[in-house]
Amino acid sequence: MPRPPGHGPGYEIKRQDIIDQAAALFAKNGYASTGIAEIIEVTGLARGALYYYIGSKENLLVEIQNRVMEPLLVSVRRIVALDEDPVLCLRMLSQALLENILARLDHVWVYEHDYRNLRGANLSRMLRQRREFEDLVEELLVAAMEAGSFRKMDPHLATRQFLNMHNHTYQWVEPGGDWDAELLSREYCATLFFGFRSPDYHNEHLDDRIREYNAKRQTAIPQPIATNDEPAGAGAPVEQRGKPGTRSKKRGQAGARSSGGRTRRADPA
Repeated sequence: MPRPPGHGPGYEIKRQDIIDQAAALFAKNGYASTGIAEIIEVTGLARGALYYYIGSKENLLVEIQNRVMEPLLVSVRRIVALDEDPVLCLRMLSQALLENILARLDHVWVYEHDYRNLRGANLSRMLRQRREFEDLVEELLVAAMEAGSFRKMDPHLATRQFLNMHNHTYQWVEPGGDWDAELLSREYCATLFFGFRSPDYHNEHLDDRIREYNAKRQTAIPQPIATNDEPAGAGAPVEQRGKPGTRSKKRGQAGARSSGGRTRRADPA
């Protein structure tokens, strides 16, 4: 939502803070189960002031979706436009996707679970963004097949395999843990590319090439979005954390999963 005329930069800072607080609340309770009264309580704003910043509850959901897709699409468009080996570009895309997930865990949770609550033009716009992202992934996979690096596969199925391995990371990853985006991307792509590669393709130097890319990159790694009660980059206290990939024994509600100390509602069946 563009900043209304006459509003200074402080308006946008406050609005983004409200969006991030709402994302944490929706991730915990669900968009449909969260009322305006609960958003008011979390943000500390009066009802009129809240609507002044957000316009409507659905617009909050739109803005959370944008916090996920807009920076991701900027990164992926730039990667796809590079005059580079498509396999290397896929590895870059993998890392960019995981960096985005780790920096915006609450937002990604809401993006994945609550988009069905969008209506009309808002839903159509979000679905267009999703299709564009999937099409860009598929474009690189097809380019790798045409270059002879990957064997011939159904591009749609290969895209689903690539995305499915990445897109569920938000459910279990521990912010600030040992498994950062670079490590996860390296391991995911080692598995995927081993299965995708053609018999004549060898990617033993891919890790060296991605390290060279990371050393020269000009864009900063996105940092975790902090809410008022959580400093940037912080997860749960050490004593609350389990090993990576495990679930916390202390749950705020039945079936909720723990990810770095953040309690979220369970996945729908």
